[in-house]
Amino acid sequence: MDTSIQNAADRPPPKAGTGVLGWMHERLFSSPLNAILTVLALWLLLLAVPALIEYLFVRPDFNATTGAECHASGGYCWAFIAEKHRLILFGIYPYDEQWRPLLASVILVGVIVCSCIRWFWKPFLGIMWVVALVLVGVLMWGGVFGLTYVENSRWGGLPLTLILSTFGIAFAFPFGLLLALGRRSHMPAAKAVCVIYIELIRGVPLVSLLFMSSVMLPLFLPEGFSIDKLLRAQIAIILFAAAYVAETVRGGLQAMPKGQFEGAESIGLSYWQQMRKIILPQALKIVIPPLVGIFISLFKDTSLVVIIGIFDLTQAAKAAVSDAAWRGFSTESYLFIAVIYFIFCFSISRYSMSLERQLDQGQHR
Repeated sequence: MDTSIQNAADRPPPKAGTGVLGWMHERLFSSPLNAILTVLALWLLLLAVPALIEYLFVRPDFNATTGAECHASGGYCWAFIAEKHRLILFGIYPYDEQWRPLLASVILVGVIVCSCIRWFWKPFLGIMWVVALVLVGVLMWGGVFGLTYVENSRWGGLPLTLILSTFGIAFAFPFGLLLALGRRSHMPAAKAVCVIYIELIRGVPLVSLLFMSSVMLPLFLPEGFSIDKLLRAQIAIILFAAAYVAETVRGGLQAMPKGQFEGAESIGLSYWQQMRKIILPQALKIVIPPLVGIFISLFKDTSLVVIIGIFDLTQAAKAAVSDAAWRGFSTESYLFIAVIYFIFCFSISRYSMSLERQLDQGQHR
């Protein structure tokens, strides 16, 4: 008998690689370091989870009607959320008309969800977006179909955050693509303009751009001409995000093998046909994770518009605790909006992971 076969016969059977025990061994206890980290994580969970459950569900007085009663319980004040949730979610939008921003938010989230489903990736998706944005504008502004006109200075809360982030992503992405292509262009003038723009914008924080759009930009406009403050903030967000999208996409383009460019040229495609049909689809697939990171950051960075007086979700949370009858509940207010931010950001992250798996199906055995 062959020695190698005899040695293999004398070895113990392989450890189970399937089932609960196999999963635990592979994911949690595959090495001494992983075992230590697993035990440490379990210990931290045992310390944190019971205390959190007690704070949120055991100690609170669910029948409390005043701030004093909530303070006495020592737990999370659900009465504060019940009293102030409409202010936090919709800001200073007229109370009797708050069904309109609620419906606008539902429409906006609905069309975003549809855009994430591959079955909807057809030409009529563009029509859906146009119709959805028109409906959102009609609902938020009003002034038609018997709806009361509400100026955008009274918009606030979650609908405003969704509008700023959605328009920011929708316009920053194609602008960033053009900047990335311009930076790789062989035309010196176009390349220089794109490089200067990208490096200049990436060299300053978003706060400074918001201040410039709110304070300095009106000084350079002709007398009698003005741009709405919300529109100025939206433009600043788009310009800021586009610079980061451009650098991310440029990284994906540089990661493309040279043979892809040469192959596209060899079959007689024009420059824009090469980009649209061959190069950009592959490059964008490579940079999905960093692009999603930019989109998540943009969604959270919309909270910075509070510094120029726009009543976003964080400003609405701050206003909710300014009521003398409910002071001292900033933890409840900010934890409430933290959950909202987490739900949206976590959903975006999970969708990106799902999209990566779908696009990689032909790349792995």
